[in-house]
Amino acid sequence: MHPSRKRYWLRLGIGVFLAAVSAILLTLSFPPFALWPLIWVGFVPMQVAQFRVLPRKISSLASAIAVGGWLGGYLTPIFAGSGLYMAWLPLAIALISFFADSGVRAFHERTGYRWFVGYGALNWVGFEMIRGFIPIMGTWGFVANTLYGQPWLIQPVSILSIFGLGLLIMSVNYGLGLGALYLFDRRWQLDPDVPPLAGRSVRNWMLGVLAALVVWIGLSLALLRPPTTPTVRAAALHYDAGTPPWSGVDRFDELTRQAAQEGAQIIVWPEVAIEGDPQVKDTDRFRRLAAETEAYLVLGYVAPVTAETWRNEATVLSPEGQFLGVYGKDHPVVFAGETSATRGTYPVYETPLGRLGTIICYDLDFTDTARKVARNGAQLILVPSHDWPEIATKHYTHLVFRAVENRISLVKADSGGNDSAIIDPYGRIIAAAITPGGDRTGQVVMADVPLGTGDTLAARLGDWTGWIALAGMIFFIVYDVVTKARARRKQGERG
Repeated sequence: MHPSRKRYWLRLGIGVFLAAVSAILLTLSFPPFALWPLIWVGFVPMQVAQFRVLPRKISSLASAIAVGGWLGGYLTPIFAGSGLYMAWLPLAIALISFFADSGVRAFHERTGYRWFVGYGALNWVGFEMIRGFIPIMGTWGFVANTLYGQPWLIQPVSILSIFGLGLLIMSVNYGLGLGALYLFDRRWQLDPDVPPLAGRSVRNWMLGVLAALVVWIGLSLALLRPPTTPTVRAAALHYDAGTPPWSGVDRFDELTRQAAQEGAQIIVWPEVAIEGDPQVKDTDRFRRLAAETEAYLVLGYVAPVTAETWRNEATVLSPEGQFLGVYGKDHPVVFAGETSATRGTYPVYETPLGRLGTIICYDLDFTDTARKVARNGAQLILVPSHDWPEIATKHYTHLVFRAVENRISLVKADSGGNDSAIIDPYGRIIAAAITPGGDRTGQVVMADVPLGTGDTLAARLGDWTGWIALAGMIFFIVYDVVTKARARRKQGERG
């Protein structure tokens, strides 16, 4: 084999290996593995492969392998059985990454890697912002989700939203990546025409992202405080009700009485725990149960509207037998064929225990629904849910960020018996039952829950850092075109 061909295949093999290392590191950083420190360095091997090791013409193969491989390990188990198009989604994203990133290396070489950190962070989080609008994606796979178990580290999310934390994570990755490229150049020069990185620029970027990380940690520790608001005793009923879900209503009655005996003031039933609207069907039964337990019952139910549509709703029943209102699921699971005929309102109920709001299951995977309920004054959000086993170790973690973003507590009850949890306004998981495969016996997940305040900058301004990232992403798309035109003009002048 000619030496140049041998060199080509060697670079290809090493580049593919480094990209695969990134895919593995990213996969391990997310639940169920939850090796969260890896998210801070997970993209670095990919960057070395893309910008130094792989031949230029196929340099974007690095991001295709890293991102596609990670999503293959992360998304494929989640959407198993949801349809062929979901099973092939990671491959589709890998192909998009390959073509979308095909000119990235050339851009950085034209601009001397001056924008390497900002370009990488803004483009990644800008794309996360776009994904947040897609019904089949939401906040699934956001890099910030890896830190759900670290309340000491995530408190600035109440100011900067989950997108702000994503920008920090990606800035650290690209800052370290820039340093890795600088060190690589000092040892190897695989492409002699690549201009050397400016040592001062590399140092400044690395010091800058380190300073941002230190400031973030300091601010997070300052914001993390013991709750001072009143508490209420809330219970989530955790039970695999089988198929159909409403076959377990009698067991939910028993668990409700058990929770009341243990002092629960608010008892959350899961999503679709009841067939039919309890305000119309078996109404006296539920009113007697509320009166007997002297608790507020949050009832998740499903009621058909037509043969194709149904109402996936939750209502709150007071101990006095009054139905306080109805909430319709805001984000139906469209890839599973679900619809919601009563979405679009966000009621909050004034009670002696505090101001109560509800959202349902998939709503917690988007930043907007919990925020709308919090803006309407909710201090505690109650979340009926119906999950499948493959998401049990992942889904409840999204509550952590909805809690911190809005400084409210959340109580999630699951009728799949897979994951129920109670989260305080600072994102601390104060009670949980995580039983992938379903708990067919049933249990009560209960805790004294501090009421939230809903007074955060993120609650008021929404995903403002996400919009900034999206604007930055658009800027670099335009700037790439500008730099190409300049390069062609200079080449023409020299020719």
